[in-house]
Amino acid sequence: MELVALNTEIIAILMLLGLAVLLFAFEVVRVDVTALLVLVLLGLSSLISDYEGLVPVRFLFDGFSSNAVMSIIAVMIIGAGLDKTGVMGTLASYILRYGGRTESRIIGTISSSVAFVSSFMQNIGAAALFLPVVNRISRRTGIPVKRLLMPMGFSAILGGTLTMIGSSPLILLNDLLLTANRSLPMNVETMEPYGLFAVAPIGLTLVLIGTTYFQFLGKWLLPVGAGKGKKPEMLQYFSDMYGIYSRTWEVTVTEESGLCGKMLGEIEARGRDGWILGISNQDSTQITPPQETEIRAGSVLAIMGPAESVLPYAEQHGLEVEAHLNKFAEILSVTNAGIAEVVIPPESQLIGKSISELQFRRRYGARILSIYRIDHVIDENISSVELQAGDTLLLHSRWHELTAVTDSRDFAVVTDFPRETFRPNKLIYASVCFTLAIGLVLFTALPLSVALMAGAIGMILTGVIQIDEAYAAISWQTVFMLACLIPLGLAMETTGAAAWLASEALYILDGASVLQVQFALGTLATIFTLVMSNVGATVLLVPIAIQIALGVGANPAMFALTVALCASNSFLIPTHQVNALIMGPAGYRVLDFLRAGGGMTILFLVVTVLLLNLFY
Repeated sequence: MELVALNTEIIAILMLLGLAVLLFAFEVVRVDVTALLVLVLLGLSSLISDYEGLVPVRFLFDGFSSNAVMSIIAVMIIGAGLDKTGVMGTLASYILRYGGRTESRIIGTISSSVAFVSSFMQNIGAAALFLPVVNRISRRTGIPVKRLLMPMGFSAILGGTLTMIGSSPLILLNDLLLTANRSLPMNVETMEPYGLFAVAPIGLTLVLIGTTYFQFLGKWLLPVGAGKGKKPEMLQYFSDMYGIYSRTWEVTVTEESGLCGKMLGEIEARGRDGWILGISNQDSTQITPPQETEIRAGSVLAIMGPAESVLPYAEQHGLEVEAHLNKFAEILSVTNAGIAEVVIPPESQLIGKSISELQFRRRYGARILSIYRIDHVIDENISSVELQAGDTLLLHSRWHELTAVTDSRDFAVVTDFPRETFRPNKLIYASVCFTLAIGLVLFTALPLSVALMAGAIGMILTGVIQIDEAYAAISWQTVFMLACLIPLGLAMETTGAAAWLASEALYILDGASVLQVQFALGTLATIFTLVMSNVGATVLLVPIAIQIALGVGANPAMFALTVALCASNSFLIPTHQVNALIMGPAGYRVLDFLRAGGGMTILFLVVTVLLLNLFY
């Protein structure tokens, strides 16, 4: 290809790009502030006399209305809407049930799941949907979210290489090939569009390598967060103050158990160190069950208490102890239930009434664990205790039921608790809206942003998620970072800086072998997609790749596919939409991406080029 002449505009853009990379790498300021600075500097360049600027001012804020940014906003709302129905918590339970509890197994299960979803929808959508799932898994297992979100995000990107509709560059590629056919020499055979699963062997290999990469090297590459198993501050407080140990055990009542046929109240009246929080029979699962609930063979009990009390009790009464929570994993997770302190104020109408008289469980849906009165703790025969002003009640309850206690003037709830509102009754509406959005993406020519926003507005109109909740679900740091960097990519294209870099790199490779040139193209696509949109990198480099392939006697369609695949090789810095999405919630730094993404970038490039030559 012809060399592009270096000019003042190209030099200015390259200097601005270098400044951005330095600020990103050393985090002198936050990444979104760096992006805003780049945007402002691009705009200030229009102050030069008789010059429109590196980016004309009329295009400077187009990033905020871009297809990519609006798509991210939409998928965040859709993901939050699905989470409100409880479906994400259920998915988290399945992952924990079948993926185990160890970090490496959970990473493997999450990675393969998100990669599969990403193969038929945009990777940013898949990542946004799994974001609340990973957060819930982190809270339940104690594994820091920093250890889970990066493997999930990288797998979402890798999953986009499984099919020709998994990422924007691959979707665009067939159109670019058909366009390029018009200008091919007469003696060159026209290029055929790729089928839906043409890249599946390469994508499957990349997903497998990416999953294995984190399973075996994650302990060294992933950033270290809060220590696993570290007891939250509030739970430590309950342990120290009241002797409440919040470990919950799941036990199954065997046919030989002496508890069969007894009522819950009868069992509790016998006294023991621990509390039955829930009972699951074949027909129902109850949290804070009434005392007349019958214990049957096959019933599953959720018992909270220390191991030195619960385990001997289980052995004595023929109860099989499970290694982990299964039936109660979601309903008793820390996001749904927990312990709270409730004080009886002097003006409470409950003063002088006993717990049994109040029918506390039935009325408030809460289990009283103990009562703290002046200088001692009451944890036996609680049902007969008459309440006094100043009594502190230790309750175990689901958070949505504790909200009713908070609203009552008879109590003063002194524990801060999650006031998250779930709407399982809206699951059908959420499913319809989600299916509508995916259907519009797959089967219509609508822009991705419009298709996804249709699903998002549908969830708002049907009450799956409130508008204020939708605003809160959006990571505005992600939105501003991407929107402000999009003009930099535009400037790279319009000033010729991208073409200059490409021409210089390929000029250096003059006389190299076909394989070396292909590696160079893959490297160029990787570099370009780090500083501009992957669509822009594909549009710019595919025509160049085709011409180079014809010049060195290679397959032009394969060279074009090399560019389209490597345009997804975005692991080094958080400029890719998926990386930007997970950066804020996990608190990642740019150096975290450089450390974990460096090896992944090299593996992606080497495996992609070698497999392309093997299969094509």
